[in-house]
Amino acid sequence: MTTYISLLRGINLGAHYKIKMPDLTVLYESLGLTNVQTYVQSGNVVFTSEETDRARLEETIKAKIEEVYGYNVPVLVLAADELRRIAQANPFLTERNADPAHLHVTFLAHPPDDERVRGFVPPMSGEDEFILVGSAIYLFCPNGYGRTKLTNNLFENKLKVAATTRNWRTVGTLVEMVA
Repeated sequence: MTTYISLLRGINLGAHYKIKMPDLTVLYESLGLTNVQTYVQSGNVVFTSEETDRARLEETIKAKIEEVYGYNVPVLVLAADELRRIAQANPFLTERNADPAHLHVTFLAHPPDDERVRGFVPPMSGEDEFILVGSAIYLFCPNGYGRTKLTNNLFENKLKVAATTRNWRTVGTLVEMVA
């Protein structure tokens, strides 16, 4: 059995795409996924599965959510060791950036095409910084994520890859949950 984390994009934000976490747990269990745990309301689910194909897990979960709720929700699945590697590699974990409230990670469905990365010139706002490493974009937003221009939509539109962002506290908690 492999431990995975699924990150659902855009659920329970405002009035759209409402899914209660106990219901989401039941949905995952109905797919044969085990040891299902959710964290906060934004679609963070830890589970175990015998399935080794991440893409198949993503499609299965996405299809079931659409079947049950009618929502077309992007789903990103990471193996536990992948999440740990991403967390440990955060280049902004320095004394200068000691406040974890300023740190976020944008998870990409896959590493973006090199040509798109070379052509990507983001609108910089103030002191915001980002570093792309593989399928993770590390963000330093000293004025808060709500004020940055470095958003999911920007990265998805420019890099042509599905993305979802989590704050550093959530990343840390998910790492603890899969320990």
